[in-house]
Amino acid sequence: MVYLTRVEHFNAAHKLYNPAWSREKNEQVFGKCANENWHGHNYELYVTIKGQPHPDTGFLFDVKKLGEIIRETIIEKLDHKNLNMDVDFMQGRMCSTENLVMGIWGELKACLPAGVQLHAIKLYETPRIYVEYFGE
Repeated sequence: MVYLTRVEHFNAAHKLYNPAWSREKNEQVFGKCANENWHGHNYELYVTIKGQPHPDTGFLFDVKKLGEIIRETIIEKLDHKNLNMDVDFMQGRMCSTENLVMGIWGELKACLPAGVQLHAIKLYETPRIYVEYFGE
């Protein structure tokens, strides 16, 4: 099995805020992430696919095409957007990085061509914080 990873970047704002809780409880649980005026991150997105290289090309999948799919399916929806307000697949969900990575998985998996198997998505919120998801 061969694993191929493509890395993309996007910037987005969000707020962690549970509307069922008081402002005080939100601030206690989410701290600065509950800021009424939002906050932003410079996200790094790692998309890993898996499979066997094609005998004619030696490629698992054309990385340029993979980059185009990621940009058209994910980056255009997320880059310079408010995740809470502007992103259809995040509506009604807490905009945590955990939920975001699962949403990205669902969007991307639906747009990959037959024969391209999604293995993992790793999403860095900061250089020291990331979430990995394997579709489980």
